This record gives sequence, C-alpha cells and structure tokens, in this order.
Amino acid sequence: MRALVRNPDKAQQLNELGVTLIPGDLDDAAALQQLVAETSAVIHAAGVVRGHCQQDFDRINVDGTSRLVAAMEAMPQHPRLLLLSSLAAREPELSWYAASKRGGEEILKAHPGMDWIVLRPPAVYGPGDKEMLPVFQAMSRGIAPVPGETTSRTSLVHVIDLVTAVIAALQTDATRHQTLTLCDGRENGYNWREMADIAGIVWGRKVRLWQVPTRLLDWIAQINVSSARFTGRAPMLTPPKLRELRHSNWVVDNQAITEMTGWRPSIGLQQGLEMLDKAEI
Repeated sequence: MRALVRNPDKAQQLNELGVTLIPGDLDDAAALQQLVAETSAVIHAAGVVRGHCQQDFDRINVDGTSRLVAAMEAMPQHPRLLLLSSLAAREPELSWYAASKRGGEEILKAHPGMDWIVLRPPAVYGPGDKEMLPVFQAMSRGIAPVPGETTSRTSLVHVIDLVTAVIAALQTDATRHQTLTLCDGRENGYNWREMADIAGIVWGRKVRLWQVPTRLLDWIAQINVSSARFTGRAPMLTPPKLRELRHSNWVVDNQAITEMTGWRPSIGLQQGLEMLDKAEI
C-alpha cells in the first residue's frame, strides 16, 4: 500500500504500519504517477473542506481529481478508482463544497472507459475525525448546538464501517460505474433530539438542545469570508456552508450497496459514542 502525503513527518503512523509514503500532492504530476504505477486500485480520499470561494474547493476537489485520473490513464494498465465523495454532492446548489464534490464525480463520469466507483458517505465520525468531534464534545458536556431546525434529519456512519464499505466495493465487480450511499443502518437517520438522547445515555446526563441564533451564525459566516481575503486563512463556516448545515434532509440508506456487495454496518451511534468516550474525547 502507498499513500500520497503532503508532509511525511505527520504521516509516520502510516509508515510504521508498512505503508510506503509518496511525498507530494494533487498538483504534483510526478508524485501521482509514482503513486498509481502498477497498482490494482486507487482510493481517492483527498479533498478540501475549507475555503472562501468556489475556486478554493474546485482546485482540489475537481482539478485535483482530473489530474489523478490523467495519471491513471497514462498507466499501461488502468487501476480501479474509488472516489470518496460526499452526500453533499446530492445537493450541489447548496454550497461551494457540495458543488465541488459533484464536480469531482462528473470528472469520473466523463471517462466511461475507466473502472470507477463513487461512494457518498453522510457525516463520518470516529478516530481522526475533526468535523463531528466538536459536536459530540459539546454533547458530552450537556449541550447540543443546532445550526438549523431541531427536526432536521441526517444519517451518520462510523469511520470503521466506512473503511469496510470501501473494501467491499473494491472487491465487487457489480459496483463498476455506480454511485453508492451508505450509513450506520438507522432507518430515516437521526434528528437532533434523537442524537442528544443517545448521547445522554452514553454520558449519563441530560443533553439540552441549543438552537444557535440564525443572525449570529450568519454574521460569523460573513465575517469569516470577509476576513479571509486579508488573512489568507481558509474558513470552515461560510454562508454557503450554513446552507448545507441547515438543509433539512441528509438521510440515506444502504439498499444498493448491500445488494451489490453484502456489506452491512456494525456500529450504531450509541456504540460509536461509547468508543469515543473510552478514547476520552
């Protein structure tokens, strides 16, 4: 196994596991060629989640995908490509990130001769997560900050289940040219009250919902975009990201991926939070 890494010093854990580190990034054609040479499969998990304009996201999520595909097509034998996209790609009009993830998918669809698969996971949590972790940390202290309506519903998936789904999809010919969703198996996902109640069981306390004032979030998001032009720092919370966070339905099911591969999730939210608790989040 090889991994493309921007900073090998920060990837020593992979090196200790026997992974060959290829220094470089998605702008480095030579590194990409070294990465994909004589491989049977490529898992494209690189992506950007912060930015203050559409171009910030497209440069990596769209153009970077295009460069990876070009490197693969230059090989005598083309490896199989699995793109870890996002459920956000289902609603590309909501945010810069969502549009860029859909754009990355379209790059693959423009190459029908390639053997590609697209996975669209919902919110992913578990070891190494930085996006959902602050939410669960707040819940462990007794409060659930809600950026939109408390009735909004979302599916979740633990990173361990996501990894097993990636392996299952790569090992199944039926997944060729398929765009597949996956989740932890909870029908109709979770609303905020349900997530807070499960967190309350895990941490043995009442978890209260706090709807963050709309104007406050709007103000912070706009300040982030304006200040990014001067600081050069890519913000996470922007007006487009708020539209994505406030969307009322991020629910998916496992029907297609289970029928094609036999994959099923093994970790529900309560077990996943108990694992986080043991890791002392």
